[in-house]
This record gives sequence, C-alpha cells and structure tokens, in this order.
Amino acid sequence: MSDEQQGLKRSKLEKLQTEYMIDPFPPRSHESLSIKEVRDGRETEENVLVTGRITGKREHGKTVFVDLRDSTGSIQLYLSRNVLDEKTWSVVGLLDLGDIIQVNGSVFTTRLGELTVKCADLTILCKSLRQLPVVKVDSEGVAHDEVTDSDYLYRHRCVDLIINPDSLDRFRKRSRIISSLRSYLDSNDFLEVETPVLQSIYGGAAAEPFKTHYSSMNETYFLRIAKELYLKRLLVGGIDRVYELGKDFRNEGIDRTHSPEFTQLEMYEAYADYNVMMTRFEEMVITAAGVSGIGSDLEYQGTLIHLSPPFRRIGFLESLSKASGEDLFSWEPEDLETLCRKNDIATLAKDRITLLDKLFDFYVADRIEQPTFVVDYPEAMSPLAKGKPGSPGVTERFEAFVLGLELANAFSEQNNPILQRQILEEQAEASVHREGSVDEDFLYALETGMPPAGGMGIGIDRLVMLLTGTSKIRDTILFPNLRRQNK
Repeated sequence: MSDEQQGLKRSKLEKLQTEYMIDPFPPRSHESLSIKEVRDGRETEENVLVTGRITGKREHGKTVFVDLRDSTGSIQLYLSRNVLDEKTWSVVGLLDLGDIIQVNGSVFTTRLGELTVKCADLTILCKSLRQLPVVKVDSEGVAHDEVTDSDYLYRHRCVDLIINPDSLDRFRKRSRIISSLRSYLDSNDFLEVETPVLQSIYGGAAAEPFKTHYSSMNETYFLRIAKELYLKRLLVGGIDRVYELGKDFRNEGIDRTHSPEFTQLEMYEAYADYNVMMTRFEEMVITAAGVSGIGSDLEYQGTLIHLSPPFRRIGFLESLSKASGEDLFSWEPEDLETLCRKNDIATLAKDRITLLDKLFDFYVADRIEQPTFVVDYPEAMSPLAKGKPGSPGVTERFEAFVLGLELANAFSEQNNPILQRQILEEQAEASVHREGSVDEDFLYALETGMPPAGGMGIGIDRLVMLLTGTSKIRDTILFPNLRRQNK
C-alpha cells in the first residue's frame, strides 16, 4: 500500500470523525439478517437489516452500487442520492473497499436480474485503513482477477479469506473434516485426551526436535515430534481406545508436503492390530470425503481418485524389488548412496535405512496414484512395531498413500518390554539427536503390561490437501511458517 493511499484513507477517517461527528468504530451494531437469509427471502418491500464488508464499489453520478459480503455470501447494494439524506450520501463518498457497514432497505431485482438491497440508511461499523486488492466476485461467489502473490496471501491470511472464496471454503471444509474424524472416533468409544507438548524426552518418531529451555527447572525441553509414547501409557492404564488430535513439531525442511508445525491425529486401540487400523482408515477417509461434498470419487491434480474401500495393498520389500529390479535391501550403504546420486535423489543421509526410505519413495511411493496400503515394513525401519509371525525381519506396519502423498502410518504395536527396551536403546545410541537417552517412564509402562494394540497416525493437513484439491500444504494451514520479512 502506497503512502498516498494510506494518507487518503486516514484523511477520510479524520473527515468522518471531525466533520460529520461519526464514530467509524462503534462499540456495537444491531442484530441483522445474514446475506444468505436475505437471498433466500428474495424480494420484499419490508426493510431488511444486513451487515457485511464492502468488496466492490461502482459510482454512477447520483447512484452508487456496492458489493457487500459476509460469511454466507454476497449481495448488491443500491445507494441513491434521491433516497438517502444529505449527510448519509456524503458518507457514501467516503466509503472504501474493506469497510464494514450495516444497511437498512428493501430488496428488489434489477433489470439485469441482480438481487439488490435499496438502502434507506447506512452505518459504518469499521473503517478499513488498508487497501484491499481489487478482486471481482460474481453472484455465484466465483472470483476473477485473483491475486497471484501466494506469499502475500500466506502472510496476510485475513486478506486471502476476504478476497478468495475458494480459500475460505477450504478452511470451512478443513473444520468439517476434523469434526467428522472426531465424530467417528467418539461414536466408536474412543476417548479424546491431551498429552504434553513440552517433553523432557521426545519420541515416537525419527525426527529432529525443536529445543527450548525450561527456566524454572533449568532443563532442556523439546516440542513433541509425536504423541505416541504418552498415548500408549494410557492403554496400559485401561483406556482401551484413545486418541489425540493436535500439533506436532519437527525441526526439518519445508516443502510442498512438509511443514515443521503440522496437525496429526494419533489413535490407539487395545486388542486390535494393523488390519483393524486399515479398516478404520478406510472408514474415516470416506466419512471425511462425504462432509467435504465429494463422495467416493474425486479429481485431484488432474487424476480421478476412487476412495471406495477396500484400498489396494502392496508389500514394501516386494514392491521395491519389483520397481527397482534389484534386491536393494541387501545392498551396502555406499552402493545405495551411489544409486541415489545416479537418480538425482537429494539426501545427506549415509545410513542404510534412510537411504532405503528415499529409494522407496522414488521407485514406489511417488508413483502410487490410487489409495494404497504399503504393508509389512522391514524391522529396522519400524522400531515400535511388532514382528510379523512367520516373516523374520518384517513388521506389521503400513503406510497409506494417495498420488504419492503419505496420509497415515500405522502398526501392530510392540508390547514386549524387553525387546522394546533393546530397540530403543540401540536407536538412541545411533541417533544424533537423542543424546543416548530413552524414555524410561514409557518402558516402565510397558513393563507394567500393555495389551496387544493397533495404532495409527493420520496427517490432517495432507488429508485436507487431498479432499480440497490443493497441491500445497501451506494452503491448508491458516498461518503457515514463513521467513521473517525485512522491515
């Protein structure tokens, strides 16, 4: 916004206050109809009271047409010098895009078929001091001449929601999706809980944490990377079906599908296994698709996706061998690293497990289109999962993919405390982040006795990406992490 525009808006504000003795920021307004209610009522000679933000203004001599929008839709206002008193007509000339007003008037249809409020009175409820981008939105809510500076819209989400009906609709759908997942779990006797976000020992995934200092205890704490180890303690305590939906934090890269602060649903069910979790996932996805207005089929990034269960299942080792033409799991790390370089796979990793995971993404995951469960992961890649009976070195684990997006990760949970201690100690020793520590309170709980269980984590932001048709995770997060701008 230029200094000239800023100055003009400030001068209009001052004129309202000093010349017309109007408070442009009154403490309250009268109860009014929503724009949807006005539209549903159609024409009426009785006056209606309606409130909203100005998103368009067209002056024609002694008449002015204004586009007014609230959270339910848009409607046209007709303001005439022949109808309004002299003071109110003068105020109309001081109105800008972005101002919030309340009007009183009858409803009619213009010769062009546009439902319109003929204003008899007008009150300013909030004078906007920032210039809104000019975006034309038709009566159906379709935006034209959209702002293409995505960084600007991410930094100023309030503007994005005002000028882009699609963005507002996406976040409404996100809310409905989350509500549907909660409703599904609640109706199936899962109990929602809250576990610590600040943890003295973090765990439940392999990731770099954010560190902080707990001053009163003079100790280093971490933002959680997962909720798993706390939720499993509740299984031990007798909460047989438990879940938590909230933020996790991983001090890693940002790209199209990754955010360092993200929303994850984690759920655990006693006396279940990863097969039960597959069914749960299928049912939850189709339920969430329903509240998104999609149904069982959707088009995502030009591909028709079929969400009807059952989803396809492929084995991790078999699919990697088939796609690569090699038994990569028998290769040495340096050979895997050479293969990554050959295929332009960006990684700084030197260990076999991370390199294999990168190669799996390249050969298999990134090429998956329809909803697919990749099942039975190698033991070395799944330290918290139970082994698969009759398959040495393989665990009962799956990841769910759609069009290369990983949406869920699930296990038949390891409940052997002796084996789990051995695995966690080896993992801590090998990690550059864990500083050799393991969560003794979690192991104490396992030693107390945890029932066999299935557990699953679902990436909410990515699920919303799929069900709202966006290719960027930032489009699903109201306030994504961005680099600080230089002032």
